[in-house]
Amino acid sequence: MQELKKSLRDSKSARWIMLGLVSFTMMCMYYLTDAMAPLQERLQANLSWSASDYGLFTSGYGWFNVFLLMLVFSGMILDKMGVRFTGILAIAIMLIGGFIKYLAISGHFHGMFELTIGSWQMIGPTTKSAVVAGFGFAVFGVGCEMFGIAANKAVVRWFRGKEMALAIGLNTSTGRIGTALAMFTPIPLIKLTGDISMPVIVALFLLGIGMLVFVLFTFMDRKLDQEEADAGVPADEEFKFADIIEIGRNRAFWYITALCVLFYSAVFPFIKYATNMIVQKFGISDSFAGYIPALLPFSALLLTPVFGSMFDKKGKGATIMIIGSILLVCVHLLFAIPSLNSFPIAIGLVIVLGIAFSMVPSAMWPSIAKIIPESKLGTAYAMTFWVQNWGLMGVPLLIGIVLDKYCITGTINKMVDGKEQVITQYNYMIPMLIFACFGMLAIVFSFLLKAEDRKKGYGLEKPNIKK
Repeated sequence: MQELKKSLRDSKSARWIMLGLVSFTMMCMYYLTDAMAPLQERLQANLSWSASDYGLFTSGYGWFNVFLLMLVFSGMILDKMGVRFTGILAIAIMLIGGFIKYLAISGHFHGMFELTIGSWQMIGPTTKSAVVAGFGFAVFGVGCEMFGIAANKAVVRWFRGKEMALAIGLNTSTGRIGTALAMFTPIPLIKLTGDISMPVIVALFLLGIGMLVFVLFTFMDRKLDQEEADAGVPADEEFKFADIIEIGRNRAFWYITALCVLFYSAVFPFIKYATNMIVQKFGISDSFAGYIPALLPFSALLLTPVFGSMFDKKGKGATIMIIGSILLVCVHLLFAIPSLNSFPIAIGLVIVLGIAFSMVPSAMWPSIAKIIPESKLGTAYAMTFWVQNWGLMGVPLLIGIVLDKYCITGTINKMVDGKEQVITQYNYMIPMLIFACFGMLAIVFSFLLKAEDRKKGYGLEKPNIKK
């Protein structure tokens, strides 16, 4: 036991250094994920995309994860091969997907479109670039989700029985920095360079640095493996297909998974459309409008560790998820009211949404680690992320179609990057009501989870830190 006390995991400084390395890569990953989010209007103007094309591109993130079950395979790889191998593989896949997205948006594939034959020729030229960009986003999404579950398992491994919820919260929050940077840096980059693909180039460069940083983590994690082997700590059981069946029989797991997909379906797709919604509803230029959605990840950055630390010390995880879901519904319902269109209201609602965005993830991800054994945790996270990807794929596409079919209010002539463009105007009331409905369902599953915890005694309302 004396050897165990001297292990890296029991060194507070080593734990937090490890977290910093993994979290930096998460930040770079999220920057590439959302680098095109503030550019909906510019993509529609420069590439002649419709809102449906933009929704198609955005939905691409989940194509392979959902239909090819890549997330389930990612979980199997994680539990079989470990965090280090899975993390490096995931970053490599993200770089490939990001590069394909860059080629599509920059126009390098446009000449290739003319060489295509068969049914592909039936697709219009603007939709072709959206499909190729979506394909790149789909490849990127495989790596992104794979790295997400690997990072979660790494944090649980190093912090179980210690500051686990705080560590997961900080890891999530650092990723939010990437999202925040993606909200307000792309348009200045485009204005500086005149290149609409420049944000993706910068994001690819940052992710390359993120890979180098993650390599440093692998050295620390390998040393921890060696220490535990020398101390006689038994290795985790390897993945078995029976694990999927065992996890699937856990009702609490499905309640958390349902909450996850519903909650994130009301947040991440909202982020993709938020800049354009704020431009059109609140009459703000897109150069400045990106700063307002950026308040969401920044407020999450500050508050997720607070709620995570609260969960660690006081418990009340299920209650935290209920309150966060209620706040989510309130925000989207207020955004749906046409008369609430003043600038301070937009700022206030995004900050409140950031609070909700802090509360639910800070309690949700550690709760999965409480109900699923660590040896099966990679598979469990993968199953949750797979269901979540149905929402991340389907909801942006749904919102784009709804905007084109039911929400167009007219067009205006507007100067975009020095050129006069015809810009379609939308009323975002229906999309906001759709997001609110997801939040209402999330509340239902939060209460079901709390009831199941009371029945089975998982300890979701109890502190994480063991004294």
